[in-house]
Amino acid sequence: MRGLFLPLLLASSFANAQQTPPPAPPPSCPEPEYRQFDFWLGQWNVIGGPKADRLVGRSSITQVSLGCALAEHWVNSNGMDGHSLNVYDKGKDHWTQFWIGSDGVILRLAGGLQGADMVMEGGLPDAKGGEQLQRITWSPKADGTVVQTWQTSDDAGKSWQVSFRGIYHRMGAALP
Repeated sequence: MRGLFLPLLLASSFANAQQTPPPAPPPSCPEPEYRQFDFWLGQWNVIGGPKADRLVGRSSITQVSLGCALAEHWVNSNGMDGHSLNVYDKGKDHWTQFWIGSDGVILRLAGGLQGADMVMEGGLPDAKGGEQLQRITWSPKADGTVVQTWQTSDDAGKSWQVSFRGIYHRMGAALP
């Protein structure tokens, strides 16, 4: 009996391997709003610094949840990393980003398209017990790059300072 079982098991496994896999399920979020941030999808080298002339990190942006969200995995040039989940919230009619960094910082942003740019805002606690406003703008450019500008405000949005500016270049593309 044992000698007969192995050939039957192998034949069954081979037959199952020859079957066509089931088709992928249709996207769960077909509305065009879910595609508004797709310009950020890809594998990126990020150039920054005071002269915008050095590699400051790498980022991988992928679709998850059957195309309903974007997942970001960022690694800076020092090896510190962070992750974000970005999704269009149909009920609130805006985009939401939830970020967690390897430094323990958690940032929640909300916003949407302003022209061609994705702009999201949120806040972080400041050292005085108040809130420092955060605004991140992702701007797609005609050359295929995406410019990310992170601004902060310590006066409730009356003035803004740039805390980070990175130019996302697709991996494999020539760098400046």
